[in-house]
Amino acid sequence: MSRIDDSRDFVPVRIAVLTVSDTRGPQDDRSGDTLVDLLQGAGHILAARAILRDERDAIAARLREWCADPGIDVVISTGGTGLTGRDVTVEAHRDVYEKEIDAFGTIFTHISLGKIGTSAVQSRACGGVANGTYLFALPGSTGACRDAWEGILARQLDYRHMPCNFVEILPRLDEHLRRK
Repeated sequence: MSRIDDSRDFVPVRIAVLTVSDTRGPQDDRSGDTLVDLLQGAGHILAARAILRDERDAIAARLREWCADPGIDVVISTGGTGLTGRDVTVEAHRDVYEKEIDAFGTIFTHISLGKIGTSAVQSRACGGVANGTYLFALPGSTGACRDAWEGILARQLDYRHMPCNFVEILPRLDEHLRRK
């Protein structure tokens, strides 16, 4: 059963937050603010933060830049995961992923179903790994950010979470790049 092992020390991870929006700026980025509050409240480190317009190439470029930064372990984006023509965050993430974490979107949808009913079908939240960095794309609402954090990420980004968590395998995510 899922549990916290108090005999293990908490290990903070360095998280970058990317807000994707054509209309939000630093003064009204409520979803980005929510993620920052949640990750810092849990004891993690805000490693970087940015707001970009819904432009696939620019989003992918920022994700690649952050994946190449040894000071960033995790990137969480918010916004641009819907179905409209301007929603390109998922495509940008998939341009960067080496491996997709398929169950992330499934579990997020399950959590959302309990909160917003069949409207959950409109979310394309996803997760993956690239260059030894975890990447997660969340919808742009504060509720969705909170649901993803509290329902999935708070536990998976906690080294004490058992039976397993993302933090304990973080050092091995890029082992294929180190093989000669």
